[in-house]
Amino acid sequence: MPAREMRMEMFVRALLRRDFSRAKGHMEKLMKIAGNDEWGRGYSRAVEGIINALKDNDADSLVVQLISSNDRERAEELLKNYSKLAGQDFRDNYERGYYTAWTEFLKAYLSQKTLT
Repeated sequence: MPAREMRMEMFVRALLRRDFSRAKGHMEKLMKIAGNDEWGRGYSRAVEGIINALKDNDADSLVVQLISSNDRERAEELLKNYSKLAGQDFRDNYERGYYTAWTEFLKAYLSQKTLT
């Protein structure tokens, strides 16, 4: 498993345990791996948004709704859609990085044993 995907797994596990200090450490490493180009900035924005929404328990955010409802079908549907968006050539690098982060987050989320 590539380093970024492994780090995303650790990030998701920390978030599911609501261990935000550990999740923040994983987030910082993810952002460093992603880099500071357009793609990396998009990736970082998505990861920051995920942790902030969960930390604030923003009931209107997609990630809080997803984790609260534990809806595997919806997560799989989102994974399919975001994977498609990340692979579209007409999207700029920022958008591809953003949707790649969401794709990796959803894959890691769906791989957690508590969901099966």
